[in-house]
Amino acid sequence: MIKSWMVIGGVALLVAMGGGLISPNGAKWFKRLQRPKWLIFEKLIPLIWTIVFICGAWSAYIVWESAPGTPTTWLRMGLYLLLEIVTIAYTPVMFKLRSLKVGTIIGGTGFVVCVITAIAIFGISTSAVLLLLPYLLWSPIGTYTTWEMSRLNPWDA
Repeated sequence: MIKSWMVIGGVALLVAMGGGLISPNGAKWFKRLQRPKWLIFEKLIPLIWTIVFICGAWSAYIVWESAPGTPTTWLRMGLYLLLEIVTIAYTPVMFKLRSLKVGTIIGGTGFVVCVITAIAIFGISTSAVLLLLPYLLWSPIGTYTTWEMSRLNPWDA
């Protein structure tokens, strides 16, 4: 029998693979952009997002197990899915459009969706809400970094 954590992890992995749909030209564009001087942790960003996604999937698992298969739980799973899709869209959409402004908007949208998700699960599990904290803490940093890069690279904003 397939366990719920396997399905949640599988869906998360499938959606995350969509983030790899970036063009080489988009990657070159992004690589040449100026970064803020304080951005000394850029090499850690993939690891940070991996931790954030694992925590999000774990949160979703806890919520699913609290009332598996109910319509309300399915709606909450839809919020988790939307959150991951918006988050994963950041890189390929920003690279395709070559627009840091679009990246900033997507980053801010992810934060708002995460806040909505946290509110939707608040009464279900404190642990599930706490597992969204890495997203709620990191997303504004990433969004601010993108916004700051748009100020440093106005022609690519």
